[in-house]
Amino acid sequence: MNRFKVSKFRHTEARPPRREAWISDIRAGTSPSCGNHIKSSCSLIAFNSDRPGVLGIVPLEGQGGDKRHVAYLGCHSDLVTDLDFSPFDDFLLATGSADRMVKLWRLPTLGQALPSVPGVMLGPEDLPVEVLQFHPTSDGVLVSAAGTAVKVWDATKQQPLTELATHGDLVQSAIWSRDGVLVGTACKPYLTTCLVV
Repeated sequence: MNRFKVSKFRHTEARPPRREAWISDIRAGTSPSCGNHIKSSCSLIAFNSDRPGVLGIVPLEGQGGDKRHVAYLGCHSDLVTDLDFSPFDDFLLATGSADRMVKLWRLPTLGQALPSVPGVMLGPEDLPVEVLQFHPTSDGVLVSAAGTAVKVWDATKQQPLTELATHGDLVQSAIWSRDGVLVGTACKPYLTTCLVV
């Protein structure tokens, strides 16, 4: 008797989608920051383009046989360091930048022009915003990290709900617990978890 189980996936292989479904001609940029450089909601994909402060926006689903075209959103005066879509709204995008601002954008549905101004602006911060993440259970709440400071924002009131303890070094990531009660932040030598009520 063989002591190892035979995998039911042993003869499977990945099948790439047809070429018509590919998203091509994307000019993505590389940027030195701690945040995300590409994010997707259930309707859109947003990514850093090769121009500082400009994001590429692509619909997730193609329209019929047409190729998907990239639209460009000029959202900051400096490098976009992080971005996140709201878990409650496929078309609400938060962006953070080296220009020390957090901006929330209401992106249009397919076929409409991208906005020229943000719906909400938060900040300015003392240092570039490196990390952003929406709250998983409360609509309009997000965490941002700029330098050593971490803030929890209420976007509807356009003000911070709380400022968490500052770290001794640059905050490189932040993540909410699934129930949204805790937010964990990390910098080079430390990992900190804070209770958020």
